[in-house]
Amino acid sequence: MRVLAAMSGGVDSAVAAARAVDAGHDVVGVHMALNRAPGALRTGSRGCCTIEDALDARRAADLLGIPFYVWDLSESFVEEVVEDFVAEYAAGRTPNPCVRCNERIKFAALLDKGVALGFDAVCTGHYARVVRGADGSAQLHRAADAAKDQSYVLAVLDADQVAHAMFPLGDAPTKERVRAEAERRGLPVARKPDSHDICFIPDGDTRGFLADKLGEEPGEVLDEDGAVLGTHTGTYGFTVGQRKGLGLTRPAPDGRPRYVLSIEPVRRTVTVGPAERLAVGELRAVAAVWSAPEPAGPVEVHAQVRAHGEAVPAVAEVTGDQVRVALRTPLTGVAPGQTVAFYAGTRVLGSATIAGTAPAGA
Repeated sequence: MRVLAAMSGGVDSAVAAARAVDAGHDVVGVHMALNRAPGALRTGSRGCCTIEDALDARRAADLLGIPFYVWDLSESFVEEVVEDFVAEYAAGRTPNPCVRCNERIKFAALLDKGVALGFDAVCTGHYARVVRGADGSAQLHRAADAAKDQSYVLAVLDADQVAHAMFPLGDAPTKERVRAEAERRGLPVARKPDSHDICFIPDGDTRGFLADKLGEEPGEVLDEDGAVLGTHTGTYGFTVGQRKGLGLTRPAPDGRPRYVLSIEPVRRTVTVGPAERLAVGELRAVAAVWSAPEPAGPVEVHAQVRAHGEAVPAVAEVTGDQVRVALRTPLTGVAPGQTVAFYAGTRVLGSATIAGTAPAGA
C-alpha cells in the first residue's frame, strides 16, 4: 500500500513510520506545520509542532530512507481547532482540542489530501488498533497498553476514516518498549520527552491564553441559593468539577470544599457547591459519529468522558439528532463540550459531544 506517515517529530510517530516501512509499504513521511509562528521553539517537554519537531521528523525520515515533506496546515488548524477551542470556552463548554485535531486535521484535512494524492492509508503513532471484523470491516479498538491507550481521542473517526487508518503501535506492550525499539533503530528521538498540555498553549496557562483572546468579562461566583461568594474575571477560566482557583471570599457554612457545578456565560455567573452535587446519571449528547453501525435502539455500552478516565456501563439510545446516555454508574465533573466515547469491550462504537447532563438519582 501507499502509506502517508504523519511524523510529528516524536518517538511514537517515528517508530510507527519505521514499522510501516518494515511491513513493505511504500511510505512517504509528512510533518504537519500547525504553528502560525514558524520560529517557535519547544519549551521543555511542553507543546509540539515547533521548529525542532519538524527537524526531528526530517532526521527520522532520512534515517528510514523515505521521502519527507512539510505540509502547512496552520490555517486549518487555527480555524478548526484553536478558534473552536476559544469559542467553546466562551460558550461555557469544555472542549478537548486533541479530539478536534484528530477529527478535523489529522483524519480530515490530512486524510482527504492524502487520498486525493493516491495514498491508501494514513499512518500515525497513536496507541490504538484497527482490527478486521468477520465481515471484513475495519474496527477501531483499544491499544494493548491500557496506560497509553488513545482510542478515546480517535473515537470521532467515522467508518471510512478508520478504514484508511494505520496504527502500528497498537500492539506495543509499553511505551518503554517503543523507546527501546527506537534506540535499536538508531532513531535520534528515542529519548525525546513526550509533549504535554495543549500544543498551542505551550506554557500551560490556559486561563491566560483565553483571557488574551477574550478579554476580561467580570462576573460573580454564586452558591446554589444565589448568594455571592466571590467574583471572577471571566467564566472561561472555569470548568465543571474545578475545585482550585475559585476566588471565594468566604468559606461554605459547613466548611467543606466547593466545586464548580455550572457555568452561565451570558449571565457571567459560576455556581459552586458540594462534591456530591457533581454526580451525573444521564448525558444528552449531539453530533454523534459512528465507526460501527449506528444503533437502531437502546444498546449496552461502556461510556468514557475523558482521555484517561474510567469507562462505565451505560445504555445509549439514538433519538433523532441526539444520543441519550443513561449511566449505570454515575460520573462526576462531566462538562458540556466534552466528548463521550462508546465502547463494546475494546471496540470503539462511536462518540458524541455532551450537550447536557442530569444529576444521579434524578
